[in-house]
Amino acid sequence: MASCKLLRKELWSRFPVNLANQITLFRILLIPVFLGFAVYYARSVQDGAADERLRYAAIGVFLMASISDALDGWIARHWNQRTRLGAILDPLADKLLLLATVCVLTFSAWPARLPLWFVIILLSREVFTIIGAFVIDHVAGSVRIQPHWAGKVSTCMQLATIAASMLRLESLVTPLAVIASVFAFSSGMIYIAEAVRQMNPPNSNKPGP
Repeated sequence: MASCKLLRKELWSRFPVNLANQITLFRILLIPVFLGFAVYYARSVQDGAADERLRYAAIGVFLMASISDALDGWIARHWNQRTRLGAILDPLADKLLLLATVCVLTFSAWPARLPLWFVIILLSREVFTIIGAFVIDHVAGSVRIQPHWAGKVSTCMQLATIAASMLRLESLVTPLAVIASVFAFSSGMIYIAEAVRQMNPPNSNKPGP
């Protein structure tokens, strides 16, 4: 019993669950709620009796999750609540929410479905990012990649594509998906080039004294 208390105390000291982290955990818990509303709405569409209340509920949960993303980041910066746990959970929550949303809007009977190639591009980018981070961490050591404006534009365009799909703006879905995909691919290439540059600094090939 004492050992369990010591273990909990050690975990709490190393991974404190402060307010910002609690909001991030809440955002992760919202993902299955969103999926439930979205999937049941798609099923009602497939049955020929679309229940728009479910679509509005799905949109509301998605907006709540998106707002909580901005909120926990502001709290972490403003109240100095940056932690190792938050550094892990925050991007994880963002990726899980984005990928879950994109998948359900593509593979279900949602009226304004996302194109399949859009999902393939986004999933491929995330897979290569994870593999690249693993290789860099375990082979080349720590490499810090700063966020690039192309990545931020890609994220904004992805959200705009999702919004067009949720709001059933069919004519806007494909053009927005094309723009988001171009910036997603471009930002991925930029991050790869930056990682290679840091792994092979200019002075690394110079002979020693």
